[in-house]
Amino acid sequence: MTLQTDNHSGATGQAVSGFNDRDTGEIISPKLGLVCITNSDAVRFRTITRTRYLGLPEEARSGTLEALYRENFSRLMGALTFCIENKIKLYRLSSANFPMSDLPGDATGDMILQRMAPEMAEFGRVAAENGIRVVMHPDQFVVLNSTSPQVVENSIKTLEHHAWTMDLLGLAQSAWSSMNIHGGKGGRAAELIEILPTLVEPVRSRIALENDEHAYGAWEILEICQAAHVPMIFDVHHHICHDGLTSLEDPSIAELLALALDTWPCPEWQLTHLSNGRDAFADPAHHDYITAFPSAFNQAPWIEIEAKRKEDAIRKLREIWPLAE
Repeated sequence: MTLQTDNHSGATGQAVSGFNDRDTGEIISPKLGLVCITNSDAVRFRTITRTRYLGLPEEARSGTLEALYRENFSRLMGALTFCIENKIKLYRLSSANFPMSDLPGDATGDMILQRMAPEMAEFGRVAAENGIRVVMHPDQFVVLNSTSPQVVENSIKTLEHHAWTMDLLGLAQSAWSSMNIHGGKGGRAAELIEILPTLVEPVRSRIALENDEHAYGAWEILEICQAAHVPMIFDVHHHICHDGLTSLEDPSIAELLALALDTWPCPEWQLTHLSNGRDAFADPAHHDYITAFPSAFNQAPWIEIEAKRKEDAIRKLREIWPLAE
């Protein structure tokens, strides 16, 4: 792979320094993260649909879910092993590893997870011992500022359940183990700012906001994060699509990266997202690989790689970006 350097990509890859810690002056190279699964079959998970689950005889539901949960937990531990072996320091949990555990009116999944709690804590211990950061991105149905009170209520319950699961997995109640969501319903920034401080601490301590290409661009999310005192996850490709940029060297990218840094309780925890358009520079669909990146991202300490080829994309990006870990 060759790194694009035309006027549309603006990428350089000629890094001479990484993130400079404000307190120690230590140079911290960007650490690249794996999102949920691998391109190969090394990290894969099982699931069950609501229809299939509810179609099971009641006496069979608990056994079916427990077998699935234990298998998926084993595969989660395998994901850590994969990250260790491939020197990947950031891993994004799927929000669907334990399906049906938040099914309204059915506590079967919750009870199984409670029984599994002692062994689930091993996940966080192994991650911490090996310096692997673990984060989560709940699905698009979480809309805290919806005009529907029911959607808001369900969104809060979903976040609380994810936070509880992260607690069971032994993950920190802090932005280190962030749960990032989008801004939600457009034109309702004030409602979002109002509700964020009311979230329970296991959610509030982890929540982070990410810009998108539709409702809330990077500048809008930045203002919300500053007002609500929550970290901003800067997604550079969403910013390109939302603002119609034509270069990865647009001055707004470096400016936003620097301003987003100040929203993090620990600057060295700043998390960003990196992807390229599949068929065009501003194509919202993700490319298989990262073929270009902004030079400003030499200063980004943690980067989730949102490319279709997953670990293959990380490996190839490391080849063209020697600074990245």
